[in-house]
Amino acid sequence: MTRFYSTALGARDRRGFSSGNARIDRYFANGLGQDVRRNYAACYVLVEKSDEKIAGFYTLSSSGVPLLEVPPDLAGKLPRYPTVPAVLIGWLARDKAYTGEGVGGLLLFDAFARICASPIGAHAIIVDAIDDAAAAFYRKYLFKPFANKPDSLFLPLTTARRLIEADQ
Repeated sequence: MTRFYSTALGARDRRGFSSGNARIDRYFANGLGQDVRRNYAACYVLVEKSDEKIAGFYTLSSSGVPLLEVPPDLAGKLPRYPTVPAVLIGWLARDKAYTGEGVGGLLLFDAFARICASPIGAHAIIVDAIDDAAAAFYRKYLFKPFANKPDSLFLPLTTARRLIEADQ
């Protein structure tokens, strides 16, 4: 990640960021600050070192998944608690100027590393894909869809750790 660095959003200027998706861009420009101030989400940005331009961002929030919704091949290995602790990647987007440069993967692996290093217990990472292309992106990184919500996907932290190790 030598071209970029990752940091908390802070007071960084968000103007000029354009993912190409109006819903994401509206949230990043107008809704994100309120979510961060209220501690509903933490936001991290990937910044290009040369010009301080935001290449992408993601948000993290605590969450939980009802055990009955966990993909069956994974649920059988879990304790019988009613809810599985998880971290939600609520939003993840890259600026369209960086299309095809692997920024989405860099953002996702940065999120994996942050989540795996956290002292707060969580068994999985969950995402709600905004569209079919986003769902395909997450499936490429071994996320599995929930049976009753195919655009919501699930990844055990053990798998995220293995992906990080394989990437190094």
